[in-house]
This record gives sequence, structure tokens and C-alpha cells, in this order.
Amino acid sequence: MKKPIFYMLSFISILFLASCSEEAIDESRFGTLTGQVVAKGGNSPLANAKITSSPVSTTVFTDASGNFTIDAIQIGEYSVQAELADYQTAFQAADILEGKTVNLVFELDSINVDNLAPATPLLLSPEEGAENILREAEFVWSSAANDEDSVEYTLELRNGETNEIVTYEEIKDTTLIVEDLIIGKNYFWQVTADDGVNELVKSALGGFATKGGSDNRFFYVRNVDGNNVIYSGSEPIGNSEDEVDQNDLQLTGSGMNSYRPKKNSTVNKLAFLRSVGSETHLFVQKADGSGLAQVTGSVPVAGFRQGELEYTWYDGGSKFYYPNFNKLYSINADGSGNQLVYEVPEAVFISEIAVNPMNELVAIKTNNTAGYSARIAIVDVTTGTEEQVVAEGGEGALGGLDFSPDGNRVLFTRDVSGVENPEYRQLDSRIFEYDLTADTTTELETGKADGTNDLDPKYAPDGGSIIFTNVSNDGQSPASIYRTRPNANQDRELLFTSAVMPDWE
Repeated sequence: MKKPIFYMLSFISILFLASCSEEAIDESRFGTLTGQVVAKGGNSPLANAKITSSPVSTTVFTDASGNFTIDAIQIGEYSVQAELADYQTAFQAADILEGKTVNLVFELDSINVDNLAPATPLLLSPEEGAENILREAEFVWSSAANDEDSVEYTLELRNGETNEIVTYEEIKDTTLIVEDLIIGKNYFWQVTADDGVNELVKSALGGFATKGGSDNRFFYVRNVDGNNVIYSGSEPIGNSEDEVDQNDLQLTGSGMNSYRPKKNSTVNKLAFLRSVGSETHLFVQKADGSGLAQVTGSVPVAGFRQGELEYTWYDGGSKFYYPNFNKLYSINADGSGNQLVYEVPEAVFISEIAVNPMNELVAIKTNNTAGYSARIAIVDVTTGTEEQVVAEGGEGALGGLDFSPDGNRVLFTRDVSGVENPEYRQLDSRIFEYDLTADTTTELETGKADGTNDLDPKYAPDGGSIIFTNVSNDGQSPASIYRTRPNANQDRELLFTSAVMPDWE
């Protein structure tokens, strides 16, 4: 009775073992999975794409040709995934059979496939072929995003003569004001739009020419949006308001405070003062506006009322004299060789300086901290001696210092009202000339109207006539620049309106 039971148990055990043996054999069945990942559209291979599957198998990455291989993958049905940064993930089904190779091809779409590039920029201003564009110009173009992406622009500006390219980047708007273009030059410009997603979109190439001003011999200053801006101009063609302000050309940007222009024809450069933070420094640039360089550094131009300060070229345009409170400094035009050459007592400021090409004498105007107790003297800075006194002892303001080309005369202004006030307001400033040889001073007849001031007189290059500013003493009215030949029965001639600080070379 026990044997049949034993045989039955043995049979069941054999069946169980056979079943377990069959499952172990299935798990060892493998196939091979191969494939390639390419970009949709161009079918270019994509390297380093990550290949994974569900159920999980071996993770691999595509090679430089976009190919991948999983040599031993268990048989069964899989969902295979191809993943690569900047591309949309793709899935494919694979049925792995024993001893067989299954090949898949993935075409990945860029994640930007539905993203639109910005509109091509259209150049609007300066117009193609425009001429007489000023040194400060507004560039305008039209463009826009074609979707929700923000767009930044890059403007490239090329000098047609030197091929120098200036690049302005990360522009948020479709306008840009560019200062200090070089006068009398051809320019080319191009705008690029970038939405950070698509390829860059470039405009067509535009071209224009800046206004020429190489023959301008007059230099002056106007106030533009609260800043002093330097201009140049040429001879008027008549006396009416429509015939003055000829060839009016802006030379410095309106975003900076630049003043006291002084041209040196020997080196063909223009010098001027400019506010740099809380200091005032001396700058030079070529006559066409290029080659801008700061001259002064550790010792700035300083003293009573920055707008009243003067400096001067000397030594054939290779050097400058300039004031720093009670000290007179010399500096080379390239910024080197800065040295102290003359000094007055600490309670006195040196405000104005003038030289002439005939000798080494220097005319210096000094004043107290309020601008008064002023005196003008001729000094020899090489010996540190005072040679002559031009003016001293009177009440009121002195100013407008200039040496004649022959070195024999000195121009200056005096407020004959004698008024002294905290605002340094002048009521009746007139032009005087001192003769060094005769040691005499003469008031020059300029046709000045009552209630006005004549200021900042400068000799003509030939020494015959003078140029000066005339302005109402109300402290509010605009000034104008005139020319006259003193004491020769010649009326004053209007040159430039709303202008001050004249220079004539």
C-alpha cells in the first residue's frame, strides 16, 4: 500500500523540477538590439544620445555616427527610449527574439522645431546712402519676435576708410544713439537679431556718410540737455539769422559735459575739458573726432568754478599748462611728464592761463576762493619770476585772458560795475587790451549794448580782429558769439547763436 504513494510523490517531484528547469532556460535567452539616432529632417547623426528601455536593460550612448548596440538583451517586448539634450525624446517598440538582431532608427525633433526666428531687421535710419549725418546719430531699425521669445540686437558699425568695426551688443530696443562718429567718413552698419533659440537673423548692410567739417575754424560750446557740448562752425554767409551758424557740427556727445575747446593747428588736434565723475580732466582728439585720449590723471584740472577755468597749449602743441588750485602744472600732450612749474599762495587760485609763440612768457589770472581780488600778471615760469602786472586792485570780476600772436598784447575782461556777489554774477563786463611794450591798458569799443556782458575774448589768428561772447546780464538769456575789429568803426558781426566759450584757429 505504501509503494503507489511513493511513486506518485516521485512523479510530482520530477514535474516540479522539470518546470523549474524550463524557467531557468527561458531567462538565459538573449537577442541583440542595434540602432541609430539622427536629427529629423537632415538625418545627421546625433552622438551621445542616451538609450534606455522599459523593462530595464543595459543603458548605452550613441557613438559619433549616432549608432548604438546592446549585445545581450533578454528576449521579450520592450519600449526603447532615445534621449538627447535640446531634442524631443522619442520612443519605439522592440520585440527581442532569441538569437536575432533588432534594428531601430530614431529621428529626433529639435525642441525648437515649433519656435519661430525673429523677423529680419529692416534698417530705417540713417537711410541708405544718407549724407551729412552728424557725429551723434540715432540708429533705428524695425524687427520683432514672431513668438513669445524676447529678442536682443547687436549693431556692428564699420568705418569704411579704416575697416575698424565697433560692436554694440545686448540692445533691448530697436534704437541706439551712437556718439563720436568721425566726421567726413563713410560708414557701413548691420543689425543682428537673437532670440536665444534660433540661429541669428541679420539685416541687409546699410551705408551712410558723416558730415564733413575739416575746414571749420571756429569752435564753441552749447548746452544740450544740461550738458556742455562742443561744436565747430565756419564763416557766415551774411548777417541774418538764416545766414549764421554755418556748417554747425557737433563734436562731442551730449551725454557728457565737455567744454573749453582749443584747437592747435600745428598738431591738428582739439583739446577740451570734460567732467569725469567729480573731477575735471583735459582731453585731446584729432580734428576729425577720432583718437580721443585723456591727458590728465592723478592731478586734475581744478580751482574756482570749473566753468571759469582755462588751460593752454604750448611748445608747438606738444604740451599743456593747466591749473590745480594754487599750482600751475605742465604736462605732455600724451599724458606723460606731469610736473609742477609755478605756484602762488594757498589762499589764491590760478584760474586762467595764456601763452604766445614768440617767447616763454605766461599770462596768469589769479583770484580768491570767491572769484574776486583778481589780478593778471605776466610770469616767466622757467625762472619763477613775475615780469609785469596787467591788472590788479579793482573790485569786480576779471577774466577772458588771451595773448596776441605777436606776444605784445593781452586781452582780458573786467566787470566795471565793481559788483561782487556770491553768485559771481557780472553786470557790465567789457573787453580791455594791455600793451606790454607801452604798459598801457585800453578799453576796446565793441558796440556792446547796455545790460549785457562781453566775455571770453580771443584774438583772430592774424591778431587783427577778436571773437567774443555777448550775453544779457540777467543770468538767463542765451549768449551769442560775435566778431569785431575794435576801434575801426566796424560793427560787430554775429557768428553763432546760443553759443559760448569761442575759439578761433
